Amino acid sequence: MTKPTVRASAALSHVRYEIRGQLARRAYELERLGYEVVSLNIGNPGAFGFRTPETMRLAIIENLKLAEGYVHQKGIFPAREAIVMQQQERGLKGITVEDVFIGNGVSELIDLTLRGLLNDGDEVLIPSPDYPLWTAATLLNRGRAVHYPCAAAEGWLPDPAAIEALITRRTRAIVIINPNNPTGAVYSKEVLSAIARLAERHRLVVFSDEIYDQMTYEGAEFVPMASLVHDTLCVTLSGLSKIYRACGYRVGWAVLSGEREGASEYLSALELLSSLRLCANVPGQWAVQTALGGHQSIRELTRPGGRLHESRRAILEAVAASRFLELVKPMGSMYAFIGVKPGSLPGFDDQAFALDLLEHKHVVVAPGVSFNAPYASHFRVTNLPESAVLRDVFERIEAQLEVYAQAEAARPTGSLRVVARE
Repeated sequence: MTKPTVRASAALSHVRYEIRGQLARRAYELERLGYEVVSLNIGNPGAFGFRTPETMRLAIIENLKLAEGYVHQKGIFPAREAIVMQQQERGLKGITVEDVFIGNGVSELIDLTLRGLLNDGDEVLIPSPDYPLWTAATLLNRGRAVHYPCAAAEGWLPDPAAIEALITRRTRAIVIINPNNPTGAVYSKEVLSAIARLAERHRLVVFSDEIYDQMTYEGAEFVPMASLVHDTLCVTLSGLSKIYRACGYRVGWAVLSGEREGASEYLSALELLSSLRLCANVPGQWAVQTALGGHQSIRELTRPGGRLHESRRAILEAVAASRFLELVKPMGSMYAFIGVKPGSLPGFDDQAFALDLLEHKHVVVAPGVSFNAPYASHFRVTNLPESAVLRDVFERIEAQLEVYAQAEAARPTGSLRVVARE
């Protein structure tokens, strides 16, 4: 008798998260076989030797006795108060600790804030390319992801007019990721203001993902979206994982600002959902006040001579020297979204390339389609490794692309192209 099949939920049929998918699993298999694999697919500072500031670690240790029981579902008061003070320094007025929700990283809060908002078929405007959790969480919470284009030719900046043309009666919210993952774009005040105005006109909830808020280069200015949104609800999401190199602490927060009088039902829904999971990780919350109020060491890493700045420089120089690659200079975050020059490698496929690069050169990159891009010509790398490592990695990348070029040159005219493998 045939055993019954345990099937997955149909809700997962269109959910993708290749950043930790097939390539990551294959990389793990290769490592178990003894190969040294350089994983550039995940922005995990701890994997590349970065440490959380010592003062944050000490804050957790000193408060461990206060972290053994449940706390308020929104988070501990000192952490929420520190978040309010940071937002006030950025120009926000009228927010209190009651407007702050602390979660187990921004990832949990993305799911929670969408779950509290969406009904079947509600639409969320999401950038393309995007951080894929926004699309996945929209789908899992019964919504429809509508992607608005951010083109390389425009510096990966969105066109507010093109966004507005996508709005329908089912549109409930718009997502902004600034500084951007995966492209590294830092949005100008003019672009953000235009998006704020269209959100206000259409009464859309604005979700502003600002996890990389202080990670900018060459004088690029980060503008908090909440400082521009007044007549509709704005939800700002950030946390400790990137700026403070504390991914494993799993501490993120959502700050609600703007027009809240008409959002009481939604706020109650968020509190209910927060209560259902009891509370967020408590020990990590004790690091928030020290992190936000202390020395901002990220500035030493992103200025000239700093490790992130120099690693980014290594990527820029490697791409500039490449026969095949091009790059819109990333001005923020910890990534570069690299493209293949048009016409240089006909038939290039980012997923096939990523697999070949892993199998033959033992480097993991994230193919561009992982980020809901409608083209197969890009891939993302992180600039977390040391400069020397990145220079070596790009030599391997160039060598793999050269294999493709040689195979293309040897292919008889008119024949079908087969992806070259060593």
